[in-house]
Amino acid sequence: MEVRIVHKTENEVHFLVEGINAAFANALRRTMLTRLPTMVIDEVLILENTSVMYDEVLAHRLGLVPLVTDLTSYNLPDECDCEGKGCSLCQCTLTLEVEAGDEERVVYSRDLNSQNPKIVPAADNIPLVKLAPHQCLIIEAYARLGTGRENAKFQPVATVAYKNVPIVSVDKSKCDMCGACIDVCPKRILWNDGGTLATQNTLDCSLCEICVKSCEVGAITIDYKKDTFLFKVESTGALPPVEIVERAAEILKERIQIALDFANSL
Repeated sequence: MEVRIVHKTENEVHFLVEGINAAFANALRRTMLTRLPTMVIDEVLILENTSVMYDEVLAHRLGLVPLVTDLTSYNLPDECDCEGKGCSLCQCTLTLEVEAGDEERVVYSRDLNSQNPKIVPAADNIPLVKLAPHQCLIIEAYARLGTGRENAKFQPVATVAYKNVPIVSVDKSKCDMCGACIDVCPKRILWNDGGTLATQNTLDCSLCEICVKSCEVGAITIDYKKDTFLFKVESTGALPPVEIVERAAEILKERIQIALDFANSL
């Protein structure tokens, strides 16, 4: 198996994986979605709320705010010595105390104050509620680790998808440069290179084959590599995308080894 990074930013990574099948690709994707622990607000104590928003709706919004996660400092509740009752090793407290003055005020995620400077909202401009003049909000929230198997709010990825790597071939002996395929391609894969039909950015091809259907002389063929997949992973900000992929691969490797050991013991 060979892995090559195609594109990487702070919250997104695109990479190619060669030498695997669709089953393994899907297993890796599902591991990223359901097996990686992240820190999320799970319990909310509302001490005062004079806004128009119901307590339950506000608590739900807080639970959807992605938090930067430090996996080295916290345990999963079921693995903690406190047995999930809540302690400094498995729980982080965040507080929010805001009062509007003579004008309306929007409460944002940046108004949350964490007892641990490492556990903070991944984005500081997420709106939570709008306060009318002189309305007040006092909240104490408790964040803990969890996985996507328990609730989707614990998923560290905003999106994770994979697709087969396309192979776009042009038979130049048949092509009459009518330009029909260039006009219909939504990804602009085909272009006129000095009177010759050429391809570019083939990884962006969605395998829709609309170019094949538009070519009356059959000069274009679309295929894909059976053992190569392009992954696109976008993080919520809770964990860096590269760390998500690396940890998911480690977890998947451990689960495969457990399955093999069990099979050999039969």
